[in-house]
Amino acid sequence: MSAPEDITSTGSGTSTDSEPPEKRNGAGGTIFLFFIVGFAVSLVVGWVAFPRLLYSQKRQPIDFNHALHVELVEEGCRSCHYFREDGSFSGAPGLAECIDCHTSVNGADPEEEKFVTRYVATGKEVPWLIYAKQPPCVFFSHAAHVNAAKMNCTACHGHIGESTELPVYEENRITGYSRNIWGKSIAGLKENSWDRMKMDDCAECHAKRAPFETEVPAEDSVFRQFKETAAVAFPSAGIADRGSSVQTEKDACFVCHK
Repeated sequence: MSAPEDITSTGSGTSTDSEPPEKRNGAGGTIFLFFIVGFAVSLVVGWVAFPRLLYSQKRQPIDFNHALHVELVEEGCRSCHYFREDGSFSGAPGLAECIDCHTSVNGADPEEEKFVTRYVATGKEVPWLIYAKQPPCVFFSHAAHVNAAKMNCTACHGHIGESTELPVYEENRITGYSRNIWGKSIAGLKENSWDRMKMDDCAECHAKRAPFETEVPAEDSVFRQFKETAAVAFPSAGIADRGSSVQTEKDACFVCHK
């Protein structure tokens, strides 16, 4: 007489041939947990640690008080950041412009004393760190934007004229340029027009040139040159939908990149 068949050890649907459902669910939970932890670590590294590793912080040689000087001068920004007779822009003021008022220490400000003793007395130029400095291949005309387009300095430089101290200069360890060019947001986002200085920000105005034409006389020679270069470097409203002129116009890149 044969032994009874052990139905618990045979057949494809028995519980001994597969893992319990509880064990399978536990493995999925572990994988999901590792994903969440990895994602959180990536956010911390990308948004917090990476910017600190990529940028070094430097202080300016002199902590310049813009607000104080703006109150004392007559022409605002142009008193120190002026256009030369040939139309070129002076940029950061040199020692020759400052020495008219600072041949000696006028007050108790330690920054002024440092400026007079270290630079005025020795005839040494102040090695300012330029926040808006672009690579040598980038051409930017202040005359076209300030004189022709009638743009205010705050459009690109913010309310620096109201500041009592200079912000920390953050230098990219790889390129050597200021973080102001890319912007403070690691994602490249911005809230104000002066938050970054990339080509996309230039296109916000240059893609729509019509407002400039109503504000500036057509016979203005600087404006005509500006209008001609803008027409090549950036698309008009009709062309914008079909791609930028750097894709459609020959040598368009070299209008801004010399």
